[in-house]
Amino acid sequence: MTRSALVALDLGQDEFRESIDELALLASSAGAEVVGVFTSKRRSPDSALFIGSGKTQEIRDYCQANDIELVIFNHGLSPAQQRNLENALDLRVIDRTGLILDIFAIRAKSHEGKLQVELAQLQYLASRLVRSRADLTGQQGGIGMRGPGETQLETDRRLIGVKVKQLKARLEKLQKQRQTQRRQRERRGQFTVAIVGYTNAGKSTLFNAIASDKAYAADQLFATLDTTTRRVYLAPRVDMALSDTVGFIRDLSHSLVEAFKATLESTVHADLLLHVVDVSSPVRHSQIAEVNKVLAEIDAAEVPQMIVWNKIDACERAVEVERGEDGKILSVAVSARYGLGLAELRAVLTELATGFYAQTRDLGVEADKPQWA
Repeated sequence: MTRSALVALDLGQDEFRESIDELALLASSAGAEVVGVFTSKRRSPDSALFIGSGKTQEIRDYCQANDIELVIFNHGLSPAQQRNLENALDLRVIDRTGLILDIFAIRAKSHEGKLQVELAQLQYLASRLVRSRADLTGQQGGIGMRGPGETQLETDRRLIGVKVKQLKARLEKLQKQRQTQRRQRERRGQFTVAIVGYTNAGKSTLFNAIASDKAYAADQLFATLDTTTRRVYLAPRVDMALSDTVGFIRDLSHSLVEAFKATLESTVHADLLLHVVDVSSPVRHSQIAEVNKVLAEIDAAEVPQMIVWNKIDACERAVEVERGEDGKILSVAVSARYGLGLAELRAVLTELATGFYAQTRDLGVEADKPQWA
């Protein structure tokens, strides 16, 4: 366990305390032991040190006295701010994006997932390369000072650029394979459902319960990074393709979303999204908003959604199927862990799948998105 200190700046945002708790969970997921937490309130970040020189000195003194090895910021730091903070604190400093990338590197299991993480890491690293050694400069006068024609910094950037290009080519090849598989499902007119939601909402547990599968599920952030798809039989001659996807989180950087856009294609092309929400969370409504924000960013905002209120066992909520005045199914309350409400959820999915297949038979497989939802 790496002894770490957390730093968060209150800029007037909502749910500030909850964001710190979430950062602590992220840190523990990455293998950090949180020893201290520092908060400060400012109108805007300091351009050089983000938190200002006085707070920086306070953190430095505490870290030296408590053998802290790593300082984690609950924000995105510019390369210059990160470098200045490391010099001022004389410690390693990472920001929220760097921490999430580290967790991604631990969790990625599939070949494609590992490629996506490596691509995101290289793109993140490229902006943080700095000249650190005077003896690695380019051509200069004087004996022993004639460089190879480009600086070490330029060499590193060039090598990263080559590697990024190779990774993008390999991911594009995998994307084409997945598109072929998707077209086959579309030609069969198969009902496709993708499970989405905030990280640690219980998506993989629900996926395993519905698909009778053994996908990795744990009470930790970003337990699932790789999309898993299974064919699920709901009733005689009624089935669906069910996909489990990576969880979302607040302040997920655009670069991370872009890196995993290929994996999230199953979401964009689904006929229905099961939006899993931890009903016991006090910030569930903001989590729903964060998920919808990312869905809009990957062009999946128009895909029909159904809310699955999960973890009803944690708040003593009853199993319930909520419908609108027109009979449209709005939500189902379940406990994926204990199997509560799963029969009702399967019945709802069977109803929707039956309506989907009835419509595709009437309109043809190549019809636009169905109106049944």
